[in-house]
Amino acid sequence: MNRKIKLLAIVPSIYDTSPGQRFRLEQWEPILRQNGIEITYSPFETEELHKVLYQDSHTLEKVKTVLQNMNNRRVEMNSLQNFDLVYVFREAAIFGPALFEKRVARAGVPMIFDFDDAVFVAYKSPSNGYLSHLKFPKKTGSICRHSDWVMAGNDYLADYARQFNSNVTIVPTTIDTEKYQPKTEYAKDKLVIGWSGSYSTAQYLDMVAGVFQDLARERDFVFKVIGAKKYDLDKVSVNAIPWQSATEVEDLLEMDIGIMPMPDDLWSQGKCGLKALQYMALGIPTICSPIGVNAKIIQDGENGFLAADKDEWIEKLKRLMDSVELRRKLGQAGRKTVEQEYSAKVIVPKVFDIFNSVVKKGKYSRQAASV
Repeated sequence: MNRKIKLLAIVPSIYDTSPGQRFRLEQWEPILRQNGIEITYSPFETEELHKVLYQDSHTLEKVKTVLQNMNNRRVEMNSLQNFDLVYVFREAAIFGPALFEKRVARAGVPMIFDFDDAVFVAYKSPSNGYLSHLKFPKKTGSICRHSDWVMAGNDYLADYARQFNSNVTIVPTTIDTEKYQPKTEYAKDKLVIGWSGSYSTAQYLDMVAGVFQDLARERDFVFKVIGAKKYDLDKVSVNAIPWQSATEVEDLLEMDIGIMPMPDDLWSQGKCGLKALQYMALGIPTICSPIGVNAKIIQDGENGFLAADKDEWIEKLKRLMDSVELRRKLGQAGRKTVEQEYSAKVIVPKVFDIFNSVVKKGKYSRQAASV
């Protein structure tokens, strides 16, 4: 396409703070720009809201700031005609129904909806309590219906989207394999088993707390937790550090084994395996719960391990802890998987084709549906 495409990216979070955004549009941006797509970001969050949103309490401050930002979003709708394409990641506003997405559809500007979580499943945030009831999870179906194309992070999400829109493409979460260079040294006296996540997902570590306590009776290791300011586990040596964008890769590379425990619920089915992909891209041998997309990414015993219960977690952790060569083998195989199937270099050209096609063809036919 000779003319540049002006894209308005309507996203929930400020730049370089949300894993979903960072490993999707923000990561794809350099390649998209090289192909003539000019991206203007419009986050719902402001710095003020970001500071309090994931903290306990501050309810009145959160409500006040959210209402201000809702008004900002409303005003922004007046500039839609300045763009060739609108990209919505997850939702235009973090609370309330799909008002703004419907406004985009009425304006006649082509819209692409991208989601990488089961945002259509009711979920109570640990830090936002009853405010979570204002999330309107069912609006996801309406957003799908009003979009010209839907990009879904995995099969489960795509199946949901196809109930409302026939134009759906699975676009997995990707890794920048130039930035994520794999480790080369696997031998170490004191191993580091690691997990990376956030305040809201640290609860998943409770699933393997007993695993680490049992291992600590027999083995000397450090359990590294990235993304939780504090995490204590009786009789286990824990190193908990906050997540930082600037040191993310460096912090991950200190791990000898990466873990991704997950419960078997609808919310987890929507996860796109980011933690596992990060570990694998760095050549870190990975163990995951066999939930959702994890069972597609990991071929058990070939490019990582799957562990369904406590006994399996202990057995497979011990195997990795006891064998440098097994850690090297699975780590290198995991890296190869990411390079071939989940690298930004492989996936972004397909994303560009979707963007270009939607703009070129204009409005695609959608299933008629009342809202």
